[in-house]
Amino acid sequence: MKYLDKNMTLNEIVEKYPETIDFFASKGFKGLEDESIRKKVGMLKLGMALSMKKMNVESFLEMLEEIISQNRDSADVNLNKTEKFEDGISVMGLLPCPVKNPLLEALQTFQKDTGARINHELKAASSGLDWLKEDVIKANHPEKLADMFISAGFDLFFEDELMGKFKSKGIFKDITELKEYNSDFNNEEISLRDPDGDYSMLAVVPAVFLVNTEALGDRPFPKSWSDLLKPEFENSVSLPISDFDLFNAILISIYKNYGENGVRKLGRTLLQNMHPSQMVKSDKLKVNVPAVTIMPYFFTKMTGQGGPMVAQWPEDGAALSPIFMLTKEEKREELQELAKFFSSKEVGEILSHQGLFPSIHPEVDNHLEGKKFMWVGWDYIKNNDIGKLLNYCEELFFQEAKK
Repeated sequence: MKYLDKNMTLNEIVEKYPETIDFFASKGFKGLEDESIRKKVGMLKLGMALSMKKMNVESFLEMLEEIISQNRDSADVNLNKTEKFEDGISVMGLLPCPVKNPLLEALQTFQKDTGARINHELKAASSGLDWLKEDVIKANHPEKLADMFISAGFDLFFEDELMGKFKSKGIFKDITELKEYNSDFNNEEISLRDPDGDYSMLAVVPAVFLVNTEALGDRPFPKSWSDLLKPEFENSVSLPISDFDLFNAILISIYKNYGENGVRKLGRTLLQNMHPSQMVKSDKLKVNVPAVTIMPYFFTKMTGQGGPMVAQWPEDGAALSPIFMLTKEEKREELQELAKFFSSKEVGEILSHQGLFPSIHPEVDNHLEGKKFMWVGWDYIKNNDIGKLLNYCEELFFQEAKK
């Protein structure tokens, strides 16, 4: 069902579909929940507003449709309508869109089987992090924080002004009791386990290439990030800028491995920003056809067989956006079983097999067959102010992208 079109005003959209407000905020449209602000900007048509911000209209509309569809779908609504407990444990965060409902169904079953009293607010990752960041900022004290957080990427869990200030006080601890991680991530080349035992890792979102062999022309087929950063791919690549978690993971990985110049080169490759669901259909475009799109591994499986679109796992490693869980140390006893559930083989197989988000659980077969990863590493995370570093990388990237 189609809910929107580009000629609707911002006011019409948010009044009819208030579930879109968080997403608008995450894309820079702040204050739409405030009626006085809506009176000033709300009469602007969506298409015009996006053009002013130089955002892809079709991509933005598709993401809004996805959010509304998820919210209006009866199964999704029922999964989120749960009894509220005054003395329940609180869980907040984002779940990857392809596996949101299967994970909520598994959580619902867990609650019925164990009698766990859980108050959860788990939204689709497409809704963005702003609402969650706002909650953390308002907390200002550990007692006001949720008991458990689940999310992906670097910009919430490692920013000094957000989770970083609580992490430094030892508020969170890994209580999953997993003795080892999956062998895909537990070797000399890569280790995802937090050596300080503060963060719990659940899975990862790999960024890979989808190459349009027709648009490629006589250029060599790009097999690695180093290939992609060569001059012949300038103004030829579609990047998932609107997918903040993955985009930030790509930026920080390129910066660590290729330095400031690498981020600038990546900026020069940008042809356009597309949502992953659009990327897999980019060979149908009439103009501005990207030779390469960078996307989550999950979406490469949506391409048709025998066409011009060919998936390539970077030989120097897929950039990783980690899916984390944070649990309060002081609530260890109350959270223990829930933490074990989210880090279980059952949840790991949902993430890995249904979402193609490789799981860290040692008994899950991720079907990766020795593929490499570009993980920044815990030493790098702990020795840098990740929030400031991401801001710097974004500045470098967009300085070149706008030329």
